[in-house]
Amino acid sequence: MERIDIEKNRSLVGFLEELLKGNLKEFIEWAASPLPPVLRVNTLKSTIGTVVERLERQGFVLEQIKKLPILFRLRHSPVEIGRTLEHFLGFIYIQELASAIPALVLDPRKGERVLDMAAAPGSKTTLMAQLMENTGLIVANDIDYERLRALASNLDRLGVLNVVMTEVDGHKFGFWHEGQFDKVLVDVPCSAIGTLHRAPEILKWWSWEKVHRLTRIQKGLILAGYRALREGGLMVYSTCTLVPQENEAIVDFLLNHYPEAEIVDFEDFGLVWSLGLTEWKHRTYDERVKKTKRLLPFANQTEGFYVAKIRKPLT
Repeated sequence: MERIDIEKNRSLVGFLEELLKGNLKEFIEWAASPLPPVLRVNTLKSTIGTVVERLERQGFVLEQIKKLPILFRLRHSPVEIGRTLEHFLGFIYIQELASAIPALVLDPRKGERVLDMAAAPGSKTTLMAQLMENTGLIVANDIDYERLRALASNLDRLGVLNVVMTEVDGHKFGFWHEGQFDKVLVDVPCSAIGTLHRAPEILKWWSWEKVHRLTRIQKGLILAGYRALREGGLMVYSTCTLVPQENEAIVDFLLNHYPEAEIVDFEDFGLVWSLGLTEWKHRTYDERVKKTKRLLPFANQTEGFYVAKIRKPLT
């Protein structure tokens, strides 16, 4: 098996050794191995049964993911799945399993008003529209125009009708639209260690300086997301990294500013999680952070993710 050479970045390997301890070997093996593609059936355009029948007739072998019936692992492909008519027509969306979890945890309902603060290219936005059955409103924001073009393309292909796109600094939502949203997804830019298996270029740029720059953005976005929530509303904060400074420390930062915020438990969807850390590098975090969860990539054959579900209480 070809192995990713994490020795190219001593800062990163030192961090992983300290965080993962006896599981570093499993992490390296995960990073060197391709994950089976996962597709989501888009029920805005078709049904699960119809799409599965169409693909199996062409020779695709699908494995439905337990507790997540709209998601399937692709075990055999006679042709590239992205070249199929079903993909072109928007009957399916290729989406890594872990990437679907934040939207599923947020669980937006029909008729709700939802903010997706860093939405492009749209995997979570289009899933939320599907869960909402194209009702209500999703404000899908991003600051990158090229990424918004990709989002617009995905919205059109999948038949999404309840999304308005915006191109503004996400920090502004906390002031411009305070208390306006039922649900908020804050899936922030991060150092992306959980995607190392498909993005080995991370080894070239990952550094503590880069992490510290990202944490300033993350702190602003989580505060803005919380302010944008109505009382009783729910927010999900998520990253695709393993770094505590970008995960538990950011949620702890929110709790320091808004101690009334409630950390909400959520189901495991049949996956293996670890609890949020309450201390790291001589820093102690609020005990409530333990209710947040880490999706360990090598324990699930998914990407690595961190997810926190937060409620703004009624006053």
